[in-house]
Parts: sequence; C-alpha cells; structure tokens
Amino acid sequence: MAWSIRPDGLDLRVRVTPRGGRDAIDGIEVLSDGRPVLKVRVRAAPEDGAANEGVRRLLAKSLKIPASAVSLEAGATARLKTFSISGEGEALAAALAALTGRTHS
Repeated sequence: MAWSIRPDGLDLRVRVTPRGGRDAIDGIEVLSDGRPVLKVRVRAAPEDGAANEGVRRLLAKSLKIPASAVSLEAGATARLKTFSISGEGEALAAALAALTGRTHS
C-alpha cells in the first residue's frame, strides 16, 4: 500500500501533480520501481509551498481530520512526497482504502 501504519498514525507516500486543474485524489499508482503511491492533484502552483499546503488540506478534508494532523515529512520540492498523518492508524488506513477503492489489509 501507499501508506504504512505507525503507533501514532500513518505515513503516506504521495505523487503530486501541481496545477492539476482541480483538487482531487486520483487513486493508487505503482511507480516503475514497484512502490505504490497515492496520486493527488491540486490546483495550486508549486511555488512558495502552495502545492504542498493544497495537498495537506485536501488530505485532511478527505479524511475528515484537522489539517493540523497532516504534516509534510519529506519531499518538499519533489513530486514524490511523504506525509505524516496523526491519529488512529488503523482507522486512517481504512479511510484511505475506502477513498481509493482498495481493500484495507
């Protein structure tokens, strides 16, 4: 999966498309190296952290959690990013699975 559960939440690997025309989660994609990532597009341009903030807020809204529970851990200037989401890991993983149409395992 594109996420891994931690005791205090989960880590989520994301591939971001800035200036994507709309804010949306487009499902799971498998990279050429075999790693799965969550595909996310945001309207914001990749300038001054606007796209990162757009992704952070989209994830929070989609998971129905406060934006303060979502933080960028790695990849601030890259398309591939890791976000840390605080909360109950199993519940967050189940919500992501439902959003992406994947079975939670």
